[in-house]
Amino acid sequence: MKQNTTDTNTASSAPESVYDELAEPAHVAAPRDHELWPKIHAALREIYDPEIPVNIYELGLIYAVDIEPEKEGLSDVAVRMTLTSPGCPVAQEMPGWVRSAILPLEGVGGVSVDMVWDPPWDPSKMAETAKMQLNMFM
Repeated sequence: MKQNTTDTNTASSAPESVYDELAEPAHVAAPRDHELWPKIHAALREIYDPEIPVNIYELGLIYAVDIEPEKEGLSDVAVRMTLTSPGCPVAQEMPGWVRSAILPLEGVGGVSVDMVWDPPWDPSKMAETAKMQLNMFM
């Protein structure tokens, strides 16, 4: 009996793409077609708020990522982000965590992280996966 590998491959990749869509906060401004974006995206998803068991990207703390045009093989990266509250205990440390996650990536020259409070963070900024992990259904 001949096995249909096309159906198997399609079925196994479909849930992953649905998850990927659900893991994307709608408000993030980023150059998704830039070759560095997948590496930066993955690095941001490895940083967790110590008080909340969700990564900072899906939590909606990243507002924008700008990648400058390449100079001498390297691109500078600028991240604009916020915190769940100005009184967050890791407010002083979080920008350093973001910088440390992105700076070692191949192709990255420098990293700047700007903390912004406008617009203020609220739960609507979270990806659907984050809302599910935290049992926050809106």
